[in-house]
Amino acid sequence: MANRTIVPFGPQHPVLPEPVHLDLVLEDEKVVEAIPKIGYVHRGLEKLVEKRDFNDYVYVIERTCGICSFMHGMGYVEAMERIFDTEIPDRAKYLRTIWAEMSRIHSHLLWLGLLADAFGFEALFYQCWRMREHVLDMFEESTGGRVIFSVNKIGGVMKDMPTEMLAGFVNNFNEMEKELKKLTDVFLSDYTVESRLRGVGLLTKDEAIELGAVGPMMRASGIEIDTRTLGYAAYSDLDVNIITSNECDCYARCEVRIKEIFQSIDLIRQAVAKIPQGELSVAIKGNPNGEAFARMEQPRGEAIYYCRANGSKFLERTRVRTPTFTNLTPMIHTLKGAEFADVPLLILTIDPCISCTER
Repeated sequence: MANRTIVPFGPQHPVLPEPVHLDLVLEDEKVVEAIPKIGYVHRGLEKLVEKRDFNDYVYVIERTCGICSFMHGMGYVEAMERIFDTEIPDRAKYLRTIWAEMSRIHSHLLWLGLLADAFGFEALFYQCWRMREHVLDMFEESTGGRVIFSVNKIGGVMKDMPTEMLAGFVNNFNEMEKELKKLTDVFLSDYTVESRLRGVGLLTKDEAIELGAVGPMMRASGIEIDTRTLGYAAYSDLDVNIITSNECDCYARCEVRIKEIFQSIDLIRQAVAKIPQGELSVAIKGNPNGEAFARMEQPRGEAIYYCRANGSKFLERTRVRTPTFTNLTPMIHTLKGAEFADVPLLILTIDPCISCTER
């Protein structure tokens, strides 16, 4: 019988910047068990809802994460708008959708770069992040921020994007699409890359369902579920195709995310072509009373936002169920039986955002 060794992995690691700690039980170079420990960056943001005006809390919940910041604000205000029973203007719905898809693009490009860095392809890492910078430049032009955007408000949005700006963004994404096709060839066709991704971290369809996987992690196991098809924001007016794969491994998760970038560019084109003129927001009067859920497809998967109000300006409760927290269980499952050298790849396979998870 092989000797068993317990190797601490994280919370600081040269390959994985996320502060997650794993105790890996190894037999030689094979992982037989992985025990996660989280909680290193808990900040108590949900508790602050009791001390911040429900309007001001938009700026707090955005700071849950610097990558998903726009969508955290969007999820919160959509839940609050349901409590107020308010329908926001169509133009605001389209602007939120455009910014949401830009968030998905920059998040997926960030992940692709980290994946390339994890298996030692530094030039590919820099290329992915160079493309991501162009998306952040567009965020800065349209919102004034590159990390925290603060354009969501209960009842709509705070800023508009002129026709010329939207047309310029479409041209930028058209050029980016050409570069992305070259990247796709490397990620999906290069022998060296394939050798590190194919057949690694298998998660079957039944296992993904049983363990509660969400987002690209789930869709890479052949499950056709995408919250955008529910039609929130302006998605009901757009053609949303669910990107899936039946390979069920790291290669499939990479493929799904790359194809989702192309899909996001197409959704932005559709939204710009259809966006109506009109107001950006409607006035909200009084204090909220009641409770509501909102579901949203973040880059990492489905996120759920819950708000409960009591008629005062301070909410009783807010709760965020983030996709990374849900995907930790299937990730631990894929680690069992894996080679020690593949551990960083398998952790990255869920695109972990520990900041979102711990809040």
